[in-house]
Amino acid sequence: MKLRGAAFVVAALLLLGGCAWFRRGPERETPGAAPPPAVEPGRYSATAGHGAESVAELRAAPAPATPEVADGGGIHADERKLVARSFVRIGTGCYPTDDAAARDWAQRMGVRVGADKVLVYVLPADAKADAKLAQEMTAACSDESGPLPAALVATYYVRYKLPFGAQFRNLTADEAKTLGGGGVQIGAVIGGTPASEANLRTGDFVLKFNGAAVRDRADFQNLLRANMGKRVNLTISRGGVQVERSVRLGVLAAESRDAKQ
Repeated sequence: MKLRGAAFVVAALLLLGGCAWFRRGPERETPGAAPPPAVEPGRYSATAGHGAESVAELRAAPAPATPEVADGGGIHADERKLVARSFVRIGTGCYPTDDAAARDWAQRMGVRVGADKVLVYVLPADAKADAKLAQEMTAACSDESGPLPAALVATYYVRYKLPFGAQFRNLTADEAKTLGGGGVQIGAVIGGTPASEANLRTGDFVLKFNGAAVRDRADFQNLLRANMGKRVNLTISRGGVQVERSVRLGVLAAESRDAKQ
């Protein structure tokens, strides 16, 4: 990167030096050419792991022509309610004003990313009236460079048709030692999904898949994908007690649509 930067500086100096011999004429515009696109002050950030390809693969139905847009109450509270209905937050939009232009931008961005629902948040006239919402809006529009001033925050949701419906992670070394082998731990469970219907809970440890030991997260993910649409048996550890759970796995939305064609 440093070499490329140095090369750019050298090239710039050479071009500046060339001004001593060549006088640049006025810029010419191509007749009928469209003007350059205006730079909008809004910023959209996709949720990690929910880029365009993932959303297209996992969504339960084709994107609507126009998303449903509504005013939100609290960012975290609204997200919990929507997660229980199989909606997943795919991104967040931040805009410096809360006027009509900001709402228009929020809706257009919803169309662009294929959102099913867009929830809009603005601070009340008296900012002290809802300090919690102010904190949530600031957190939603902060990154490694710091908070981005935003008078309007929009959250974007898509309803997923998930084959499993729960997050899972690798075991720590201590967990693997306690459990006597590999496996994964279940994280958030989305309502209305196979994991939820099988009564899997946050904190459960999945030890076996159809009687075979689960090595790690990658192994479990591959097993789920290889058995989509089938009923499988999971051996889990909950509170130190091993129990069996039968799970009827779903299929990816894209594959379900292909099967009907």
